[in-house]
Amino acid sequence: MTWAGTTIRVGPGAQAFRANGHFFDGQTARAEAVRLTIDEVTERLIITRPDGTEVRWPLSLIRRVGDQARNDILVFRSRDNPAARLMMDEPSLIPRCPNLGKRSRGISRMRIAKWGAAAMGSVALIVLVLVPIMADQLARFIPPEGERALGEATLGQIRSALDESGLGEVPFCEASEGLAAVEKMRRRLQAATDTEVTLSIHVLDHDMVNAFALPGGYVVFFRGLIEAADTPEEMASVMAHEIGHVVSRDPTRHALRSAGSIGVLGLVFGDFAGGALVLFLAERLIQAEYSREAEAAADVFAHGVMERAGIPPSSMGTFFQKLLDRYGDAEGIMAHFLSHPQLADRIVAAAEAAPDVELTDPILTDAEWQSVKRMCR
Repeated sequence: MTWAGTTIRVGPGAQAFRANGHFFDGQTARAEAVRLTIDEVTERLIITRPDGTEVRWPLSLIRRVGDQARNDILVFRSRDNPAARLMMDEPSLIPRCPNLGKRSRGISRMRIAKWGAAAMGSVALIVLVLVPIMADQLARFIPPEGERALGEATLGQIRSALDESGLGEVPFCEASEGLAAVEKMRRRLQAATDTEVTLSIHVLDHDMVNAFALPGGYVVFFRGLIEAADTPEEMASVMAHEIGHVVSRDPTRHALRSAGSIGVLGLVFGDFAGGALVLFLAERLIQAEYSREAEAAADVFAHGVMERAGIPPSSMGTFFQKLLDRYGDAEGIMAHFLSHPQLADRIVAAAEAAPDVELTDPILTDAEWQSVKRMCR
């Protein structure tokens, strides 16, 4: 028999199925008035749309969608087309669908947990293994001008991130006599190295007890560290240590690793703009917790530079010990020097590096040292 141009195959003694409904194709929000018939041979529901096209749902795969707001409307879906919906206001289709109330096999919690663990493992692999390897390789190919541009931009971000005055950036300490004394210290230390790295020493007017190196030869001191030092040799030991990081290009590798890791985490957690992550990057670069090998290498470099410059390497251990005694176990980026897991070993190593070296020529005069201590006022 035919119904509105549609051939309906009906077995002997069987009653043809005809009904109407509204169909959502799962791609648009528009409901279509449709005609419904059943092909008895293939056991499929034929949904004839207004334009004459047909959607065929196997009767065995049709499921009823429960938990609807209206009880007078029946909603159906097909297991192989889960986004589409068929709505009817009469139950004639129900007896024709043998698995109407059957639930599709769900995904077990254990499987979800395994997928989640695999995803987290993949992220950890990227952040902890692949990003460091790529950063180490990429650092070798960055030209000096690119490295310096990276350091300059990062320093600006750090100054903005640490500003609490509302002025936009933490100011530099730029008293001329203090700058001249810091430059004198740099020249003496760099003369004891065998590198031609261009160094830029800056002092930020901030009470954090810290110093760090950035890509491109930037070495940054905070006013808080200078105020905590009792002698210019103690400050010089920190400068020599940071120069060691610069020479080894540790800041460049660290910046690339942090930026890569933050980029991956930004994709995972949805911070595509990177606002919060920029602040995290600034904190990571200030904290600059390099590997134990990098820290040990920078210490050894500093010991050698200080010995050749006629400055007892023990000044480093003395300064670290004073900070530990004075401030105790501080936390966070305020405690860069204090929180290293092998601080006691570093203090001992500094004391034993060159025990015969005595300070015969102070790195700064008393007047010059006082100008450094006052350069932020």
